[in-house]
Amino acid sequence: MKTFLALYMGSMSPDATSPADLGEETIAAGMAAWHGWMARHADVIVDTGGPLGKTLKASADGVAGMRNAVTGYVIVRAETHEAAAALFEGHPHFTIFPGDSVEVMECMPIPGR
Repeated sequence: MKTFLALYMGSMSPDATSPADLGEETIAAGMAAWHGWMARHADVIVDTGGPLGKTLKASADGVAGMRNAVTGYVIVRAETHEAAAALFEGHPHFTIFPGDSVEVMECMPIPGR
């Protein structure tokens, strides 16, 4: 099996709904659905990941704050890239919560190892 990093993506739109704007019932339903998804896929989850905070960018110019759409991550195993992406079809991140999508990419081996 291959290993894949899945990034939970939010919206960069300034008028997008924030999780803070959701009611307690929606948050409770969303978290129950999220935990259900995690339980159903426990056999392929390598790292449960979690939410991510603010971003700092380190570059040749130094360190500076920046904004991106990444809101969280999880690491999963699957036979193919397509199978890994299919795990997230109907995910509560974007069916209940105001998340935009889940981006899935293969964790490639380091060359020479």
